[in-house]
Amino acid sequence: MFNVKKIREDFPMLKTTMEHQQLIYFDNAATTFKPQSVIDEVVNYYENECVNIHRGDYELSHTVSKKYDDTRKHVANFIGAKSEKEIVFTSGASESLNLIAQSFGLNNLKKGDVILTTEAEHASSILPWFNVAKKTGAVVEFIDMDNEGKMHLDDIKKSIHDKVKVVVVAHVSNVLGYVNPIKEISRLAHEVGAIMVCDGAQSVAHMPINVVDLDVDFFCFSAHKMLGPTGVGVLYGKYDKLNGMDPVLFGGGSNARFNMCGDVVLKQAPDKFESGTRNIEGILGFNKAIEYLESIGMDTVEKVERELYEYMMEKLKKMDNLILYNPNADTAIIAFNVKGIFAQDVAAYLSKFGIGVRAGNHCAKILLEVLGTNETLRASLYFYNTKEEIDKFIEVLSDITLEKTIDIYL
Repeated sequence: MFNVKKIREDFPMLKTTMEHQQLIYFDNAATTFKPQSVIDEVVNYYENECVNIHRGDYELSHTVSKKYDDTRKHVANFIGAKSEKEIVFTSGASESLNLIAQSFGLNNLKKGDVILTTEAEHASSILPWFNVAKKTGAVVEFIDMDNEGKMHLDDIKKSIHDKVKVVVVAHVSNVLGYVNPIKEISRLAHEVGAIMVCDGAQSVAHMPINVVDLDVDFFCFSAHKMLGPTGVGVLYGKYDKLNGMDPVLFGGGSNARFNMCGDVVLKQAPDKFESGTRNIEGILGFNKAIEYLESIGMDTVEKVERELYEYMMEKLKKMDNLILYNPNADTAIIAFNVKGIFAQDVAAYLSKFGIGVRAGNHCAKILLEVLGTNETLRASLYFYNTKEEIDKFIEVLSDITLEKTIDIYL
């Protein structure tokens, strides 16, 4: 039985102390709070296990190395990968997405090839491919969306043709919260010989994921958006794809041997992509984050978030001072504006009452052109949020005026 009161006790950031005022935190799409088990694992590494991995011929190094390697297996199991060899640890989804573009993209695309994407993509997903297009002569094309920012299967089918070599689509929009039909897009991409790159940063923390069922060639995400530490990410790739790619970084750990003549023998994937010392403590903490999510169950996480979203949206729809951009979202992300008030001023006003939301373009600048606005506010929920927090949010938002937002600066 899911007990949110008990769950919240596991998160130091959700406790009120003399030094720390509890924040009503609706910016979970940016990063999530960390349970005590994750924090303890990171501290334990620094206090009791602070050695390097895969380097030392002594017991403690072997112990920490095994914990690191076990985390890779745990990640593979969590997303349904066939093997831990398909899991590359990176610094985050941004590095993972860039690695694909800089390695696979620059080495495989040529003039006239098409990179197919959408106008809703995060900068970390789309900018690397702009760079690839500029350097190779490939062309970036976009799948049509409706006026709510949704893709439809008919438009996807029309967009995928024989010149398409790479399809780059987020599983979930970080602004609008729509779940895109990745399995169907993968099938259509593979029919024309294209690879499927999926940004999973906003999906893996919120719903069950099986990369084999989705049949994506690459799937990227960050630990910090799913209760884990910052500075840790994952690049999942089908093993034949990973092994056929060159690393972007070279150094210790990635090679089997080299000599003064410049002859280099690289290790197999995933090791060849992990030069240097990884974020060991972060990866060990990530293991605990996955354990925590599994203890709740991803089906439960998805169900709880859906209930919170519907509760909040029902109340927001009754307010005539708002513009709602995604009243039919699939996940717990809500994009909105207050009529006549600059988004940053609304966010600052909410902050006065201890409420944290995001204001701006959310790293998806092209999408805002589609929506016809320069910026939006974004409230993004997670399973540890409560209906009481939503009620407070609605109360403050109902009472906002332009004059009141100006007063906070005086």
